Amino acid sequence: MASLISMCGLDCSGCGAYTATQSNDDEQRKKIAEEWTKAYHADLKPGDINCDGCTSGSDRIFQYTRVCEIRACGIKHNVNNCAHCPEFACEKLAKFFQIAPQAKKNLEEIRKTL
Repeated sequence: MASLISMCGLDCSGCGAYTATQSNDDEQRKKIAEEWTKAYHADLKPGDINCDGCTSGSDRIFQYTRVCEIRACGIKHNVNNCAHCPEFACEKLAKFFQIAPQAKKNLEEIRKTL
């Protein structure tokens, strides 16, 4: 599966919701819904596990993605992802990078090619 980097720098190809959606795998959706319900204390159903990636332009995105402040900021700045933003790396990203250091590395790699 090709790499798709989210607005914040996460690689969608490593996300269960993205991979289940791309392969249209209902068993994987069920498994991810159960795992994330426990991990995030949410009530997720297999039908909630659909995502084409937050930068895809698709309406089929995971529910948290709809309220993600990093994604909203990227859309406001009209960038492909945060690597393309003139304000990189802002305070929102700095906080996020503390829990997702690979996202920072992904965006920095993209910035090298700009």
